[in-house]
Amino acid sequence: MFLFNVRVYGLLINEQNQILISDEEHQTVQFSKFPGGGLEYGEGLIDALKREFMEECETEIEVLDHIYTTDFFEKSSFNESQIISIYYLVKPLQTLKCHISTSICDFTSDALVKQSFRWIPIQDLTEADVTFLTDKIAIQKLQAAWKKKEA
Repeated sequence: MFLFNVRVYGLLINEQNQILISDEEHQTVQFSKFPGGGLEYGEGLIDALKREFMEECETEIEVLDHIYTTDFFEKSSFNESQIISIYYLVKPLQTLKCHISTSICDFTSDALVKQSFRWIPIQDLTEADVTFLTDKIAIQKLQAAWKKKEA
């Protein structure tokens, strides 16, 4: 049996044109990605993304626009499932309550799963700022949309 792992992520850009990045550590593996996570059985994509932002950032969001959905095979880095990732442009409906750092992987806890957040200016954002291929492609799509918006 082949398993699918549906992931949903939010591209949150603040008023200073900086995008929020999540640095995480799971099973001693560190990675950087966009905030979000896995779809739970019975959830819709938007509900899952709103839940993830409440869990990770203690913040309600509004989903503004679809940016990208994975259109190629991507195997999970953690198990044998196929990853399908969906990216949305989002905006916060309140102030973020999560710890925002100025350095990468600035974890403030010794928990099994660690997470910290940081802002990167959109104009400085590169594919090297994230770990996973789907996030790298989402950056390409976001930057193309951003250039159209500014033109």
